[in-house]
Amino acid sequence: MEFTGEVNKKNVVVVGGGASGLMAAYAAAAAGKSVVLLEKNEKLGKKIYITGKGRCNVTNDCTPEEFLAHVVNGNKFLIRSAYRFPPSETMKFFESHGLPLKVERGNRVFPVSDHASDVTKSLERACRDSGVEIRLNEVVCEIVNENGAVRSVRTTARTYDCDAVIVATGGLTYPSTGSTGDGYAFARHAGHTCVPCVPSLVGIELIEDVAVAQGVSLKNVTLTAKRAEKGVYREQGELLFTHYGISGPLVLTLSAMINRIPMRELEFAINFKPALDEETLDQRLLKDFSLRKNEQMKNVMRGLLPAGAVQLVLNASRVSGIKQANAVTKEERRRLLLALKALPLRPKQLRGFQEAVITSGGISLKEVDPSTMESKIVKGLFFCGEVLDCDALTGGFNLQIAFCTGYAAGASA
Repeated sequence: MEFTGEVNKKNVVVVGGGASGLMAAYAAAAAGKSVVLLEKNEKLGKKIYITGKGRCNVTNDCTPEEFLAHVVNGNKFLIRSAYRFPPSETMKFFESHGLPLKVERGNRVFPVSDHASDVTKSLERACRDSGVEIRLNEVVCEIVNENGAVRSVRTTARTYDCDAVIVATGGLTYPSTGSTGDGYAFARHAGHTCVPCVPSLVGIELIEDVAVAQGVSLKNVTLTAKRAEKGVYREQGELLFTHYGISGPLVLTLSAMINRIPMRELEFAINFKPALDEETLDQRLLKDFSLRKNEQMKNVMRGLLPAGAVQLVLNASRVSGIKQANAVTKEERRRLLLALKALPLRPKQLRGFQEAVITSGGISLKEVDPSTMESKIVKGLFFCGEVLDCDALTGGFNLQIAFCTGYAAGASA
């Protein structure tokens, strides 16, 4: 579309129709402002549709303190907005706008319908009922600032004179949904600095070839990460081997903790049998070897591990899979024990933004007021959601960041 030169006057312009933008638009309109929401896609909330595997984990039914404890970057910055609009308020908002909710394992909150589309519909309904004007397929070209204050927003179709602009354009994850970094460009143009963006809540590629274990899912294993012999992560849970390396709940959490550390400085280890100490596990090996002394090791080890994982452990301990159990030496048994208790792995790199759940990095929090989400550089310019340098673990916490920062920005704009 060509720019027509048409000018509209609005109190507040919200750029981006995702979770934080919709909440911000609602909050601004509920406060009595004249609001227009601009979305470059053909529909609202495209990323919402794919969250929670299409079910949308809208928040976590927890206290503000528990929510903040799950924030990896920006927890101090979020204190005021978290108490102003905590998870309980998020739940109340959705249920009061016609979306029944349910709480599942880990206090994860989902719509009763299990349809993420209903979350978007509820947010859109709240906005329209409050008088928000929604314009789809409208691309913002520039946020115009004069004398240190917002003046207008220029799109491919028209110009909106305004008192405030809320940038809610998301991060870089799932670029097909429209998250292409527009907000960072707007922020830099206004004089803001951005913390370099990296993928978070994503699988990790390994230097080691683990293709033999592709598809193997393990429960109740312990994954650890060290940097210069100092522990940076240790959790027990579920892990999945893939064609490129490792994924699953443990790995997604690990990625959030290490994504700003050079991969070459890290070492990982998997403890396949955390419930057994080394002595007990060694006695188990001796027992298995004795009972199945004439069988090949690749079969004997199946008593402890799935087939794919067996080959990984045998490779790491340099024990032949076709060797008979009664021929395994004491030194080989020691190496098997070490591989079972601490299989060494070296990270190569994180998987890309196209697979990551969330972006880590973004607009520097030092330059944003934590109470209002207003820029400390340009009056009337606000930021919320994933565009900020805030991110959290899985479980509904990242959407809660979107909602509490969106509400703070909208109510303050």
